[in-house]
Formats: sequence, C-alpha cells, structure tokens
Amino acid sequence: MLEANADWAARFPGSKPVRPAREVAVVACMDARMPLFGLLGLALGDAHVIRNAGGVITEDVIRSLTISQHLLGTREIVLVHHTQCGLQSTDDVAFADLVEQSTGRRPPWAARAFSDVDDDVRESIRLIQESPYLLSRQVRGTVYDVDSGRLREVE
Repeated sequence: MLEANADWAARFPGSKPVRPAREVAVVACMDARMPLFGLLGLALGDAHVIRNAGGVITEDVIRSLTISQHLLGTREIVLVHHTQCGLQSTDDVAFADLVEQSTGRRPPWAARAFSDVDDDVRESIRLIQESPYLLSRQVRGTVYDVDSGRLREVE
C-alpha cells in the first residue's frame, strides 16, 4: 500500500478546496465490493464519504453529517446500502453474544443488523429527517447490487 501511495503521489492532481464541490455527503456501507467513487461518478473533492458497517445512521454519522453541513457546506445526503450485506446474516443479540463469547465483553452498542435492505434504507432516511441538528434533510436512499453493479433508488 505504501508503494501504491508513492505512485499516487507522483500523479497527485493537487490540492482541492475543503468544501465538497458537489455539496453532497454520501453515507455508505464499508463493504469492499462497493467502489463508491466509480459507481456514483464522483471525482476527488466532489463529496464527503462516511462509511460504516451497513451504512447505518448512528449518532456518530449524524455528528459527521452535522459538521459536513454546518462547517463545510454540504446540502444533500445520498445513502448507499447494498445487496448481500453482512449485517443481514445476523441479528443484534446473536452478534452481541458472539462478541461477548470471544472477548468476555458485551458491546454497549447495537450492530444494527437488518433483514430487508430496502426497509433499512427507509429507516436511515427517517433518522436523518428526524435529526434536529441538520440544516438540510434532503436525502436519497439507494441500494447497490453487488452482482450487477447497478444502483437503484428506494422510495
């Protein structure tokens, strides 16, 4: 990875403004099969990207979105969840049990597992729209199909 960085630095396009050019923040799953910049047509400097397991809206995601909007000018939020998500293979209790069995400590947070990806996107939209800290609640939810590469919007 350090060698790849040396190659990147040799062709680095130069510094970009701190404010995202497209005034958008993307909240997405951390899944390695999702090449976000390519699948959304984004270039360096276009958007803030916040990734976590499941792309779920947590207190820290709201914190990041609030900073993104208040300090750095973003106004639209795009959610990118995906098919075959690892969080669909467990539930919150089973996951907490697994962690506790492995480490002796039960996590104080929920994994936020889900069974239906579209319902989880709708829940994420609801959480954003109900947040009192955001300047803009303009949000669109999508699901990326890891087999076809296609993105579809969730109504």
